[in-house]
Amino acid sequence: MSRHVRRAAVLASLALLAGAGTAAADDTRVALVPGGPHPYFAAWEQAGKDAGRDFKLAAADYKVPQKWELSTQNQLLESLVTQGYNAFLVFPGDPVGSVSTVAELADSGAPVIATAGCLKDPSEAQFCLGTDVGNSAYLGTKELLKAMAGKKRILHVTGFLVDPNTQLRIDAVEKAAKEDGAQVVQVIADIDAPEPAEEKINAYLAAHAADVDGIISTAWVPSVVAANALRRIGDKRIQMVAIDHDEVVLKAIKDGFLHGTMLQNPYGQAYIGSYVVDKLRNGCTVKADAPWKTNALTNHFIDSGTVFVGADKVDTYVVAMQDITKTLLAGFEKTYLNCKS
Repeated sequence: MSRHVRRAAVLASLALLAGAGTAAADDTRVALVPGGPHPYFAAWEQAGKDAGRDFKLAAADYKVPQKWELSTQNQLLESLVTQGYNAFLVFPGDPVGSVSTVAELADSGAPVIATAGCLKDPSEAQFCLGTDVGNSAYLGTKELLKAMAGKKRILHVTGFLVDPNTQLRIDAVEKAAKEDGAQVVQVIADIDAPEPAEEKINAYLAAHAADVDGIISTAWVPSVVAANALRRIGDKRIQMVAIDHDEVVLKAIKDGFLHGTMLQNPYGQAYIGSYVVDKLRNGCTVKADAPWKTNALTNHFIDSGTVFVGADKVDTYVVAMQDITKTLLAGFEKTYLNCKS
């Protein structure tokens, strides 16, 4: 079965699981708004299109701020309300600074889900749907330590400091390293964009490659840049665990330059999120006593899934994440929502 045929079949089953009971089109217009341009969120665009088709929404559109700046995102969100969007999936430009803007969206009658990143409680977001980034970084570091076979020096490369997930990842990597008696010799942060990632990672490895036994990356662009850097070095002594599914990362795993990568589920976040905000606009409410998880920002968190993929599963990673999405969607209404029908 080809990848495209398999994907179409899975999407069809997702729509059935969601209760294709939405037989008639409604007026839900979903805006899927990241914090700024970034490859991680690219899957949201197709997920919105698929959700719009499968759940018969009036719209489910991917809208990207021109740059990573809170005021730019806020202006875009305010503009989208005036354009008739009435449900929002938002990656917070700032976990605290975005709270007031989300409150304005909610005051307009629009349900909001913090997606892929959480707002700091209290907020008017219905809940947060995203990767348990602390757990993902912790598990990725543990996988790295296994591959390092007793060696102890780790370089951690990670994302924007304005990203609410970055500090959670830094803390989790440090915790996992300490538990094994390893040392995070350097954290290079604020580099989830090509230019700073190229500059800082390559400079560090040029000066200190011999002082590092392993690299953990917890952001997309640093994963790509570090994978390319290890390929150029050509020495597979340094072990690395990345994050996400960029083709550069996947090929580096196949070729033995990376030990593996921690997958997230951006497609599932946007697809399920679009389904849920439509349900909320059509009479459902969120259960107060649902089995919420907690993190450092919120007590209303739902894990959209994560999984480690090494060389043995790199060719089937799509199936792993589709399975997680199907499972979460199948039980979502019963677990998290009160609906009249």
